[in-house]
Amino acid sequence: MPGTVLIVDDNARFRVRARRLLEAAGYTVVAEAADGATALEAARRHRPMVVLLDIGLPDTSGLSVAEQLARGRDAPSVVLTSTHDPSDFGDRIARCGARGFVPKAELSGEALAGLTE
Repeated sequence: MPGTVLIVDDNARFRVRARRLLEAAGYTVVAEAADGATALEAARRHRPMVVLLDIGLPDTSGLSVAEQLARGRDAPSVVLTSTHDPSDFGDRIARCGARGFVPKAELSGEALAGLTE
């Protein structure tokens, strides 16, 4: 069942593409952020059910943002994304509190739902 999503990525074109894909699948995108600090503030303000979070952000690692989000009360489901292979990050994806990883090229509503439901 699709829900609310916060999209976090420093690439504006990817945010537009992700928004279109997810909204077409029934998700409601409540906010977008281009860096970790803005992502944390948007998550506090909008309380999304899901955060689609790029690992490579300009101000911090998405893995660090995921850890901070996972510690919060009523933590959202965090799904990490990157153009890199998940094996490049070793076990850090599993340790940061994220529900999983979806390569940017494979993003879809179905892929997101498979990790968050």
